[in-house]
Amino acid sequence: MKEDFLHYLWKFQKFRGESLYTSAREKVEVLVSGQHNTLSGPDFFNAKLRIDGQLWAGNVEVHVKSSDWYVHHHEKDMAYDNVILHVVWDDDMPVFRNDNSVVPAVELKHLVPETVYENYDSLLKNGHNFINCEREIGEVDRFLRDNYLERLFFERLEQKSFAVFRDLEDSKNDWEAVFFRNLMKNFGLKVNGDSFRSIADSVSYNIVRKVQEDPLQLEALLFGQAGLLEENEAPDSYMKALKKEYAYLKRKFDLSRTGIVPPRFHRLRPANFPTLRLSQLADLYFTRRTLFASAMEADGVSDFYDLFDGKASEYWENHYTFGKISGNRAKSISRSFIDLLLINTVIPVKFCYARHHGKDVNAAILDIAANLNPEKNRITDKYGALGVKAENARDSQALLQLYNTYCSENRCVECTIGHQLLKQ
Repeated sequence: MKEDFLHYLWKFQKFRGESLYTSAREKVEVLVSGQHNTLSGPDFFNAKLRIDGQLWAGNVEVHVKSSDWYVHHHEKDMAYDNVILHVVWDDDMPVFRNDNSVVPAVELKHLVPETVYENYDSLLKNGHNFINCEREIGEVDRFLRDNYLERLFFERLEQKSFAVFRDLEDSKNDWEAVFFRNLMKNFGLKVNGDSFRSIADSVSYNIVRKVQEDPLQLEALLFGQAGLLEENEAPDSYMKALKKEYAYLKRKFDLSRTGIVPPRFHRLRPANFPTLRLSQLADLYFTRRTLFASAMEADGVSDFYDLFDGKASEYWENHYTFGKISGNRAKSISRSFIDLLLINTVIPVKFCYARHHGKDVNAAILDIAANLNPEKNRITDKYGALGVKAENARDSQALLQLYNTYCSENRCVECTIGHQLLKQ
């Protein structure tokens, strides 16, 4: 028996019969079961109950055994003084508050139909290879599943919004700086995301504003802070020019590289080399002086493709690294890469920017995500093999949220799909 199953029983009132009684045979009427709390403190806040005819408002605590109250030392924690009901599977002993008053207890083990626990036990002990409900998820009603995926998509955005608003606070409400930091991180992808973000954090965005009218200075700023200009002897005139500009910028703005994570080339496809990505980003900020404002105003996928249609500077047409000539080819930003920027940077910032200004752009954001190709990764591939295929970016983001937040944490009783399977 696990407490999360008891949380499920109380939250959805899955009991046999219409009446509840405490162990002291006092009738309990549940007016409001309370708000489920997954953090520290009682398990359900702000419940409203009528116990033996008396109306009570307060919190509900859930345990497998009543004695767990003392195992968890709740008798020493003032946060539990306002518990009005103790919901347990086995009421093995009375429990007292700090003032020595008894906490009424409801024992559930005789009130739950066997099929409910059997469904729960079967779901959690399914001998799965990927997720608990892998044998059943493909058969869940499509309408219910799609609605849940939409909710999960916005739940994932809510989680991402914490970091965005933290950046906003750190930058003293400079939304352009927030956008630049997040765009830098996602230009680095997984391998160099932390590196590119550390570069962005090392430079005040006011400096970027001052140098973005000069493409050479902007590239020199990014390459220099990345530590890519540290060779004693520059192999060609382009690198010499960059080194000269960076030396000037370093003195002028008192730049420091403390705390910067060096970018990596190892195991990267040449198209994702940090040299090319930093040059492409510099090109965007040189050619799109109002990149942030334009991104916030755009609402169609084609508009975003036009907005982020950039390329590395001329030198990189026949180079991937400094000093090594390669075949001639323009190093443009691909549409698949723009899709990733939209999913991981533009949509989260657009969501937060609208919320900050009291606007609702949920429908527009959903439309953008629904018109982007889904991400391809191990998790979405495994869901697809189970019959839950990601048709677009909304679905792939939702499936990542489903797996990371619910499936991998065995939070089946808090999942709409798990809830549906337990009802069967």
